[in-house]
Amino acid sequence: MRPISTFLAASALIACPALAQEATPPAINTADTTEEATQGIGPGARPVGADWSRSPVAAANGMAATAHPLATQIALDILKAGGSAVDAAIAANAALGLMEPTGNGIGGDLFAIVYDPKTDRLYGINGSGRSPSGQTLAQLKEKLGPGATSIPPVGPLPITIPGTVDAWFDLHERFGKLSMADNLAPTIRYAREGHPVAPVISMYLERSLAAYEARLERFDFDFENARATWFADGDAPEPGEMFRNPDLADTLERIAANGRDEYYEGETARIIVDYLREQGSAFTLEDFARHDSEWVDVSCVGYRKGYELCELPPNGQGFAALQMVNILKNVDLAQWDRGSPQVIHYITEAKRLAFEDVARFYADPDFAPAPEGLLSDEYGRERFALIDPARATPAFGPGKPMREPKLEGEGDTTYLTVADKDGMMVSLIQSNYRGMGGGLVAPGLGFMFQDRGELFSLDPAHPNAYAPDKRPFHTIIPAFVKKDGRPFMSFGLMGGGMQPQGDVQILVNLVDYGMNLQEAGDAARLMHDGGRQPTDALAGSPADSVEIDDLGTLMVEPGVPAATVEALRAMGHKVEVETTGIPFGGYQAIARDTETGVYVGATEMRKDGQASGY
Repeated sequence: MRPISTFLAASALIACPALAQEATPPAINTADTTEEATQGIGPGARPVGADWSRSPVAAANGMAATAHPLATQIALDILKAGGSAVDAAIAANAALGLMEPTGNGIGGDLFAIVYDPKTDRLYGINGSGRSPSGQTLAQLKEKLGPGATSIPPVGPLPITIPGTVDAWFDLHERFGKLSMADNLAPTIRYAREGHPVAPVISMYLERSLAAYEARLERFDFDFENARATWFADGDAPEPGEMFRNPDLADTLERIAANGRDEYYEGETARIIVDYLREQGSAFTLEDFARHDSEWVDVSCVGYRKGYELCELPPNGQGFAALQMVNILKNVDLAQWDRGSPQVIHYITEAKRLAFEDVARFYADPDFAPAPEGLLSDEYGRERFALIDPARATPAFGPGKPMREPKLEGEGDTTYLTVADKDGMMVSLIQSNYRGMGGGLVAPGLGFMFQDRGELFSLDPAHPNAYAPDKRPFHTIIPAFVKKDGRPFMSFGLMGGGMQPQGDVQILVNLVDYGMNLQEAGDAARLMHDGGRQPTDALAGSPADSVEIDDLGTLMVEPGVPAATVEALRAMGHKVEVETTGIPFGGYQAIARDTETGVYVGATEMRKDGQASGY
């Protein structure tokens, strides 16, 4: 096994220095430096590693990496109090629902992978919720109105049962050590007493408010409770402003006292269902009471040098990352510089091929199981053979393995990972889907409901077609890496359709280019957007009336060399240089040296997060 020190100190080989940024000395404040204050100066010097990155964090007893420093500290406090990595992950996730409401909350769904050292195996949990059991596709279409081709992003119709709280309790029952009251106590305190808003989250809150205001002009939905919860002064909270959410504190206190049933059968459930039915939803108390998370098998695919990428099965898109790995292992990317047009071309075409299958086959496996052979080496070779090494292929179609509204946008998910002194590692992702969710907040509850049902197709022939009591296609995916058959790294990269391609780029950076854990996340990324979506009608079906942009758009960050951008355009790609960092997701990772037990953590420079250990 490569020594853990390699991932601490290896110099990056990527040929794409970060975008030069500059500064006139600004006043110290809690926000990021402004664009005007960062013109014309680049990164400082470093004694080791890439000058555009920082050091990973190393610790021996426990580690947490989340999208908010306070959530990371809460996770460490739980570990120090004797909690397991699962306890700490639940506590951090609850905190992020308060502190990063633009990305997650108890109105959304949850997926996780847990490595348990006692049994030496990976456990997967699918905490996604279903549609109303008493509403058919025909009844939904009647509510949508004539001519509707998709489910709207706001209001009651895109809501599916939030699965997060049930998944917390299932995880806790199997792996927890502290009480759930202990795990939720820090967030309850912060919700009552307040916390200072982080700068990137403040920006996303501002974007969310603008998006909801725009949607109010097109859709009729109740935004007043949400406005009172997060935007009571008419604007989004500023960076450093103290934010309180006493309604969420009350809700979490009831859950801490009464357990899982409080959310799905108790007072909270009754408030939820009464409110949603007033808004036009078909949910019943029985729908909520029947909800149950599912333990699922984790699938792994070998890449090279003994590394395996591990993901969860559909209804999520984790298998797309595994399909990309099966395609890319047929070419030695390391023969070229990381920032070369060849490497970016192969990653992009592999993504396009995998996502054709995502759009065709990925759905709730209770209704439409994924085809056998989807993850086979043979199928990967067949798909790889379709890539022209010199040109972007104008259009791919789904393969034949044996046997949209756009995908989730920017800032809509949180990913966290925690590891404890016993070797347990948790990879957890949680989301409300688009934006902060569908805009609806039940009176007095302090959280927004997800709009995940927007990802159903309305084509009855599609595997992902809306149906009663069905889980929609899901974007959020936790990931894990094995090395020589042993647990090595818990990681993830949030951001809709960016997630599978982001997971693969991290793996390529580590394995093929020797980057350390932090450099692998800081390096400039690509993000391909386009092609057929799981929400579209099947190609050639009677419902297929949407014009598809098969080639799509390849977005790259400014660290990709200008010569590479021009070469990719000459190869036929539609390339845009995107300077905000927003479309490229958010990354957290923890790796463990199995010989010394030392953890190494990394976090996302594009977010507010922190990796820390003890």
